[in-house]
Amino acid sequence: MKITRYKDSQGAIFYAADGYRIEGDIFGQYTITCDQADVKKLLAPIVPTSILCIGLNYRQHADETGATVGEYPVLFTKGFNTVQNPGDAIEIPTHLPSHEVDYECELAVIIGKPCKNASRENALDFVLGYACADDVSARDWQLKRGGGQWCRGKTFDTFSPLGPCLVTTDEIPNPNALRLRTILNGEVRQDSNTNDMIFDVPALIQFLSASNTLLPGTVILTGTPQGVGMASKPPRWLQEGDSVSIEIEKIGTLTNPVIKEA
Repeated sequence: MKITRYKDSQGAIFYAADGYRIEGDIFGQYTITCDQADVKKLLAPIVPTSILCIGLNYRQHADETGATVGEYPVLFTKGFNTVQNPGDAIEIPTHLPSHEVDYECELAVIIGKPCKNASRENALDFVLGYACADDVSARDWQLKRGGGQWCRGKTFDTFSPLGPCLVTTDEIPNPNALRLRTILNGEVRQDSNTNDMIFDVPALIQFLSASNTLLPGTVILTGTPQGVGMASKPPRWLQEGDSVSIEIEKIGTLTNPVIKEA
């Protein structure tokens, strides 16, 4: 089932399942009505309760950046301000300027019920579904000006496009067998498969929930494959006027234009 979140012609916000309006809580009890969704504007599929992100989680991406893979996943967080809707713009920061803004296609995992100390065997039982995400990154602030911390370069407004829908787990029984791509202005820049993850989705949920409760609505960004702009020769940074599309098999395409912050 594909769940979307949208604003209707009256400005009200609803969820829909395969085009039909939902009544209730998608993280609890809900009913799929017989009413066609009156979609005026498509929104990010959920409002996250937290955004947990994994760095250096694809073997070939680690190779292209020369990074050393550790024993445990690399964790950082992003603010709620970073979430952007499908079709809305990624903004290149100008007030705190960045000249090295990069794209990163990622599989987003959405937790559907409270999850603490999950095992590898039951980890996927806590997942509501999956979405496309773009972990947009200001590399100059991430790597040169951030004092060794990644958050400044990762948490500018609009830096987490999410969508175009949430696909439930019945349609994706194995999240580590999905092709994913970034297409920049019609050119394929990243083209890989989630089977290249160093720590697969069950391992990530087991790690992130250890001695820690993942609330419903937690979004896990699972890392990006090779082909990022930073690793291109010369580097290919996002520019005003670009269009970035994230495609993931069985989910769909998330497209965002790029502008400069006003």
